[in-house]
Amino acid sequence: MSPEGWIATGVVAVVFGCLASGLIPAYLALAGGLTALLVSGVASPDLALSGFSNEGLITIGALFVVAAGLRQTGVLAYFLQRALGRPRTATHAQLRLAAPVIAGSAFLNNTPVVAMLLPVLKDWCRTARIAASKLMLPLSYMAILGGICTLIGTSTNLIVNGLWIAEGEQSLGLFDIAWLGIPCAIVGMAFLLLGGRFLLPDRDEGPHVPEAPREYTLEVLVTQNGPLAGKAIGAAGLQSFPGTYLMEVHRGGRVFQVIESAWGLQGGDRLVFTGVLDSMLDLIRMPGLQPAPGESVKLQSHRAVRSFAEAVLSAQSPAIGRKVGDAAIPERYGAAVLAVSRTGDRLAGPVADIELRAGDALLLESDPTFVDRHRNSTEFSLVSQIDTAGPPTGAQAPLALSILVFMVASVGAGLLSMLEAAFLAAGAMLITRCCSEEMALRSVNWRLLIAIGSALGIGGALKDTGAAQTLASLLVSPVGDNPHLALVVLYGTATVLSELVTNNAAAVIMFPIAIAMAGELGVSAMPFIMALLVAASASFATPLGYQTNLMVYLAGGYRFSDFLKLGVPMNLLMWTVASSLAPIVWPF
Repeated sequence: MSPEGWIATGVVAVVFGCLASGLIPAYLALAGGLTALLVSGVASPDLALSGFSNEGLITIGALFVVAAGLRQTGVLAYFLQRALGRPRTATHAQLRLAAPVIAGSAFLNNTPVVAMLLPVLKDWCRTARIAASKLMLPLSYMAILGGICTLIGTSTNLIVNGLWIAEGEQSLGLFDIAWLGIPCAIVGMAFLLLGGRFLLPDRDEGPHVPEAPREYTLEVLVTQNGPLAGKAIGAAGLQSFPGTYLMEVHRGGRVFQVIESAWGLQGGDRLVFTGVLDSMLDLIRMPGLQPAPGESVKLQSHRAVRSFAEAVLSAQSPAIGRKVGDAAIPERYGAAVLAVSRTGDRLAGPVADIELRAGDALLLESDPTFVDRHRNSTEFSLVSQIDTAGPPTGAQAPLALSILVFMVASVGAGLLSMLEAAFLAAGAMLITRCCSEEMALRSVNWRLLIAIGSALGIGGALKDTGAAQTLASLLVSPVGDNPHLALVVLYGTATVLSELVTNNAAAVIMFPIAIAMAGELGVSAMPFIMALLVAASASFATPLGYQTNLMVYLAGGYRFSDFLKLGVPMNLLMWTVASSLAPIVWPF
């Protein structure tokens, strides 16, 4: 191995050490490793930056914008709510999540599926009081398992198929890999559901509710013919929001104050909640609920560009002593009051009837310039932007859903590449105001993109310096003339490489070795190629093994050891299943 290869290997070892220690954020460790390779001359500028121009990376960035539109219009929350319901345990939630994620990953490509589901699943975990760490890693593993069930489920399959065609062979069929992928998915899911109960960490990153929280009073309306109409309050999950209490239900001119979980909701019901700020925002975004008709209709700006703000009234405010509905706040400030908080008091009744006092905190739906215009106003003691997704744009939900269907259909029919479809969909989300430009920018996880781009650059350096090829050759050299043993070693080598240099790089490195092994042994190359398809993609043991692993690594607050505990047994299971079945389905 060349000196550059040894340097590249050493840098990867240091990066793995940093990731394992958890002392340095993943994106900094990976970017630091890439910087070291660039400065040392091991990686050229073109190679170092190649990861950031990778089609898959750019596609993920565009899909964050698509997901923002689906999230802000409530489409993702609605479908996720229907898929997951209100499970009592994390295992039940994993089981409910499995079918849609595996099926979606098989036909849409697994990386985009995870990119779109991550933010809304994290929101759902908070409201369902299930630790995100119990679902984020299974989300990635389910997507990987779904991706190995069809030819288009992952980019690795397409790359290997292209190399196979270049050898003069006939293209693989859409479901050829399913003979291995489906059994692997079944075995993997069974282990995930059983082993996840003990091996997944329980790190609840939900909102911290202090002992004496500042409570807001919020009034929301159950939409006619919406997903909550006809449901019981308990089944709808309205009593599970952290730090929140349902005080009143207004129906037909009557007020009900003792509400049991079996109470059936009706369209038009007005619900008065009191609780912490984060839960108030989650209630506003919940499909089937909307802020009670009030002053937000008086705002001139489109709802997609509005944001949430918090303002505390000073003694100089002309709104003091007036009811919310009579204070002309939209006309005066360009903002509408959604909820009111008063220190030491739990406010009851409709928000419009609350008489304002100095020191009251208001949750506002405002135009984009509200905070800048009133930051130094004497009428407010404090004005601050709430750095979160803006108000839901439910009216655009049919448009957002149509955009998603177009994206999926155009890719599935082969009319557009995933990159082209994602860019068109992201642009359509912005043009139709399913989400605002500010929301689109905020939705992109820049740390994740830096981490993935850096990891791709490091993997490219390992490949170009010959370090990866040397490792592969050393591992497969002692197999002799036993095709079964050769297949087992090939799979294991590809899995190890995939954990180090990403799945696509591992597939490219191992493909010629697989062809050479079959030729030297005088046997069919098909079982080797099919095993390679699974081995290169089924990477569970490290965050670097697959893009989706890296995505949930940051989102779920995992440690490097969390992947090893659950991922190593998963890798061994896939190794056993694929190595055993491949020669049976495609004899040597």
